Amino acid sequence: MDIRPLKQFIALAETLHFGRASEICHISPSTLSRCIKQLEDSLDIKLFERDNRSVTLTREGALFLQYARDSLMQWDVLRNTLHAKSQQLQGEVSIFCSVTASYSFLYDILSEFRINHPQIEIKLHTGDHARAIPRVMAGDEDISIAARPDQLPHGMAFKLIAVSPLVFIAPKEGSSLSELTQLPISANDWANIPMILSEEGLARKRVDRWFREKKVKPHIYAQVAGHEAIVSMVSLGLGVGVVPSIVLDNSPLAENVQILDIKPTLEAYKVGLCAQEKKLKNPLIHALWSQLKDR
Repeated sequence: MDIRPLKQFIALAETLHFGRASEICHISPSTLSRCIKQLEDSLDIKLFERDNRSVTLTREGALFLQYARDSLMQWDVLRNTLHAKSQQLQGEVSIFCSVTASYSFLYDILSEFRINHPQIEIKLHTGDHARAIPRVMAGDEDISIAARPDQLPHGMAFKLIAVSPLVFIAPKEGSSLSELTQLPISANDWANIPMILSEEGLARKRVDRWFREKKVKPHIYAQVAGHEAIVSMVSLGLGVGVVPSIVLDNSPLAENVQILDIKPTLEAYKVGLCAQEKKLKNPLIHALWSQLKDR
């Protein structure tokens, strides 16, 4: 079976860029364009709206994207079932995580897995931690390394890797913020301290709740995507931030900031693997999932 058209369609649907998608598929943009046109002709529907500036999925294209992903997953299941006697799983598993998570956990997760399953290819994407679970829910990734939310989405499985405290960080003593960050910090002081917070995600929800419980409206200096950028901005003396301690442990700027002993503490991060429960039936995904022992 030739599954290349489905893979090419998925690459274009995920990137919405013929140049980047053609690089992923190792073909020229003109060849990719011709393949997509042939796919549209065979289906007698338009999968993409495209002009000289942009590419977007049509409503029918979004429906076909789900079909294409499900079909490739079922193909992997069937192929590995047919070749079960060989004991060699083959195929591809996509993983999404933040840069910090890739430093902290990927080696331990994948080192033994690569020895046991050398013919399974790993497709790794990195980005903002807040996107980890949504990308798995949307079917963009098979597995993500993510912080467990207060309520797991329906149909989502989670396996714990580590627990990381969520901490307040400030510039080292001697900065212009030193006077404001002398402990204990009063409610009035908090209202004047410039805060550097995540745009979204679990850390933002927990620090927002923390301030509400103190009946304080924080002075938000900046909102950023990614915890790593918060450490950078705090180290420059621009404000006080909130990050998981594991981010600080892996930051080259850790020596430029200090952890504030703030009470009450924020609820710690529970970091682990996330996947759709239905996808764990795929032998490739299950092999990676089961590699991590329950904690």
